[in-house]
Amino acid sequence: MNLNWRNYLKTVEKIREQALKMPPKDRAAIAERLIVSLDAQVEYDVEGAWQREIQRRSAEIKRGEVVCIPWEEVRERLRKNYREMG
Repeated sequence: MNLNWRNYLKTVEKIREQALKMPPKDRAAIAERLIVSLDAQVEYDVEGAWQREIQRRSAEIKRGEVVCIPWEEVRERLRKNYREMG
């Protein structure tokens, strides 16, 4: 195991030990901040993925690879399928 990795693991363990000594309210506040920091990255990643998907679909439409169906037709198909299921 790399020396830097060992130091990193030791640091993480020290932080964890110190956090566990804190009152629950303080630990909860730290946990919340950490989770929010992760959510921000996840939201950014999701947003980027949606942007790429939109671009891909738009390009398919422009190239004529797909045919768009008007909303009214889609809605009617959904209603018909729903009635047949029920």
